[in-house]
Amino acid sequence: MTDDTDLLADLDALEGKLALARASITRRFIGQERVVDLSLSALLCGGHGLLIGLPGLGKTRLVETLGTVMGLHTNRVQFTPDLMPADILGSEVLETSEDGKRAFKFIDGPIFCQLLMADEINRASPRTQSALLQAMQERQVTVAGMNRPLAPPFHVLATQNPIEQEGTYPLPEAQLDRFLVQIEVPYPDRDTERAILLATTGAEEDEAHAVFDPTELIAAQRMLRRMPVGEKVMEVILDLVRACRPEDATASSTVRESVAWGPGPRAAQALMLTVRARAMLQGRLAPDASDVAAMAQPVLAHRMALNFAARARGDSLSGLIASMVEDITQVQAAA
Repeated sequence: MTDDTDLLADLDALEGKLALARASITRRFIGQERVVDLSLSALLCGGHGLLIGLPGLGKTRLVETLGTVMGLHTNRVQFTPDLMPADILGSEVLETSEDGKRAFKFIDGPIFCQLLMADEINRASPRTQSALLQAMQERQVTVAGMNRPLAPPFHVLATQNPIEQEGTYPLPEAQLDRFLVQIEVPYPDRDTERAILLATTGAEEDEAHAVFDPTELIAAQRMLRRMPVGEKVMEVILDLVRACRPEDATASSTVRESVAWGPGPRAAQALMLTVRARAMLQGRLAPDASDVAAMAQPVLAHRMALNFAARARGDSLSGLIASMVEDITQVQAAA
């Protein structure tokens, strides 16, 4: 009982800080509340996010603001075709001391930070993209045969342009799966764009201020994992993930005919974490089925693919996932 009481008190205190953080972020990244919430969810879950949107929609601004508000040491790497792994990880250089002795010294690369912005990640070669894989999964890098840990917390927020694909290297499925969520950044509506014009073209702009520090973020991540998830919500997650696999017995004929490969267990793990994050951001003590429905698209869209026939018909993953979510939530509600 004491543990439950402590968790309730901690969640109440965290709710206020998260509200302040969201308010501070949205003063500089205006009107895109869902994008902000998904980005915060990735950080609260201790994961990484892939931001997909056209140039000029504020992705870089969002990451910079997140770093400031969450109190994280932030680095940015502009991915280009000539970028090498050492440009990200760091390298050893030979130094001569004052007494004439020579020794190798490791120079940290930009990956040694708490929030790394990988800008246009698909512009770099597969060799350079793979330099991030170990860091994203194991929170350490191997350089010159030595494992070098990354100080917690460590997060990657990568950006990608969805239309200009000439001269790019699409991310392989193994790397896409390392991203907790895929965050679509849409065009703003008219009122939001008007507010952006007024806020960003004057003599002064609103500044973001630190609300969290790294220690507090780590504490929030631990608290999130203590949030209870009801049996019904867990069943919805399992039903949804398994129904999206074409070889599963519970898959519909539409999935079997349209899906080339479906989400693995990491998708279910991501849903278990992100539904808690959504409930936490909304000040609730436990997630429900509506959280699964809201998080299904950003968690599943990059973990499954349509086959050639489905693409030729003009089918979309977003439509298929939405249909699956609706069917499964209706079945659960009727049970």
